[in-house]
Amino acid sequence: MPKFAQVAIALPMDRIFHYRIPENISSEIAIGQRVFVPFTNRRVVGYVVGFSEEAEVKEVKDIEGIIDKDPLLTEEMLKLTKWIKDTYFCSWGEAIEAAIPSGIKKGKKELGTRIKGVAAQAEDFLITGKHKPTEEQSKALKSVIDTIDKKEYVTFLLHGITSSGKTEVYLQAIDHALNKDRQAIMLVPEISLTPQTVERFVSRFGDKVAVIHSKLTPAKKFLEWKRIKDGKASIVVGARSAIFSPMNNLGVIIIDEEHETTYKQDDVPRYHARDVAEERAKLNNCPLILGTATPSLESFYKAKHGEYKLVRLTKRIDDRLLPKVKIVDMRMELATRKKIAIFSKVLLDAIENTLKKGKQAIIFLNRRGFSTFISCKSCGLVLKCKRCDTVLVYHFEEKKLICHYCGYTQEPQDICPKCKSGYIKYLGLGTERVESEISRQFAQAHISRMDSDTTTKAGSHDRILGEFKSGQTSLLVGTQMIAKGLDFPEVTLVGVVSADVTLNIPDFRSSERTFNLLTQVAGRAGRGEHAGEVIVQTYAPGHYSILTAAKHDYEKFYEEEIKSRKELLFPPFVNLVKITVRARNDELTLKTAQNLADLIRGEDKEAKVAGPAPAPISRMRGYFRYNILLKGKDRTAMCALLRKVLGSFRKPHGVLIAVDVDPISM
Repeated sequence: MPKFAQVAIALPMDRIFHYRIPENISSEIAIGQRVFVPFTNRRVVGYVVGFSEEAEVKEVKDIEGIIDKDPLLTEEMLKLTKWIKDTYFCSWGEAIEAAIPSGIKKGKKELGTRIKGVAAQAEDFLITGKHKPTEEQSKALKSVIDTIDKKEYVTFLLHGITSSGKTEVYLQAIDHALNKDRQAIMLVPEISLTPQTVERFVSRFGDKVAVIHSKLTPAKKFLEWKRIKDGKASIVVGARSAIFSPMNNLGVIIIDEEHETTYKQDDVPRYHARDVAEERAKLNNCPLILGTATPSLESFYKAKHGEYKLVRLTKRIDDRLLPKVKIVDMRMELATRKKIAIFSKVLLDAIENTLKKGKQAIIFLNRRGFSTFISCKSCGLVLKCKRCDTVLVYHFEEKKLICHYCGYTQEPQDICPKCKSGYIKYLGLGTERVESEISRQFAQAHISRMDSDTTTKAGSHDRILGEFKSGQTSLLVGTQMIAKGLDFPEVTLVGVVSADVTLNIPDFRSSERTFNLLTQVAGRAGRGEHAGEVIVQTYAPGHYSILTAAKHDYEKFYEEEIKSRKELLFPPFVNLVKITVRARNDELTLKTAQNLADLIRGEDKEAKVAGPAPAPISRMRGYFRYNILLKGKDRTAMCALLRKVLGSFRKPHGVLIAVDVDPISM
């Protein structure tokens, strides 16, 4: 038996630690187990990743105890987490911690019996039979089924317009994998936002389905994880972290709405679930299906260049027509009405007609709150958060000014704190104000609002959607929560109050986000027997992202957007690594960032290094922030360069450095 165990610890240190294996546990210890080990002056949880006859250091401490009887981590999971370590600039221990449920991270033993109510919801549904696939669905399925049968890795980009039946392709691919005694993982952007998807899976497959999402308690999450590990569930439907489900015979992995930004983890390890899924599909020799109406530019580029296999669904179910989209130029409204109006006459008339016909409408705005900024007309002061470089948003219900980044609140102001004048104006537009204005215009209508303010209480999300589904509510006002994944046949009108919100963000992806949101929200209309209509209000009616979304023309959007990406050298032509330097002193932050950027340039003369530049929100929660941007073809090589530089870089006390590989935003 080897003398030493190689142990990974969840600390930001890129190394493996050696510990001596005491004789009394030498016959029980195995790779993949958790162990208690001494580290500095405390006892921590470590993960056994290997054995050796030699140790790196002379003074080797003993392992204090084994936590698990059986290994928690399979060989496949160790390979996958090692890949995450190399790709996303984190330690192996940090990558492993991302792959196990939070309920056992602190060294807890495996918990007891199942808690009723997680997958027990399966009993609420009857198991339904298969639907006959359309010609397009059959063609898509044949390609996927062939790879399942051959145990082949292929990534399919399933580009299907909204309501074209992508979910049915997923269900039948999973059914085929199950018939071959294999398992399936289905990722959705955030499961609590897509109850309809879960409902369809549970109604088709019953208690074979395990559900993992952020609203579960750690204990419930662990028990679902244990059920998967014990082979009692062969399908997992879940958000980003469900990609780590402990399955040993995967037949297919599916990512619905693959373009969604929620698949990117925003703290260490900052992995993208789409890339992790690709790596896991390779390890399991199984297909990966990426489904969306609006592919990410990176995925469509790979499909165009043969790295992914492109499969299309071009028709809606029952040949229903895509909704007609009307663009309203709000500059003309301003010219004719002499004041800024929230709703154009066109949108108000359309809402009135929809209500008269007894149908439903969705009104979309991607900003919550009542007024999005408060300004003094006399001196021009805009009220900002004390801790962040962001404007405070007025929330009518709470009668408070709130920072949407750190949660700071203060009382509303009547007098300007700078010039003491009374010319304080509440400007801009949020969902709260839109709801208030609609209630005034349509007093008889039942109206609900859905944003992160109205869905904080448990069950509020399902209640709002339930009332809308049953027809109790006729108008639903909301943010991007309502833009995707919802299927309500009685919705014949979608109104977009301001399509420019996402366009005005200083980010290379802002056009892509605008196109995606407009296409997705437009897809909520006309999903039933009645034709749908979409009205888009904008001050930039000529922008290609708005024009192409109005025509449901992804290819044209892609052609326009890919030109600017190539010209400016942004993804998919390069990978990005963002290094954020932050501290409470502005001068110290900038100087440290400059020194670090110089060191990177000095280490590799060929490296493409931009910055440092202030982050788009240059101060957050009291910390000043500067970004350095690295561009290159090889993520692993860029990470290796950074490990070398940061390994010798002496950062001043109080300075924090974060590395984000393939950042979603700047």
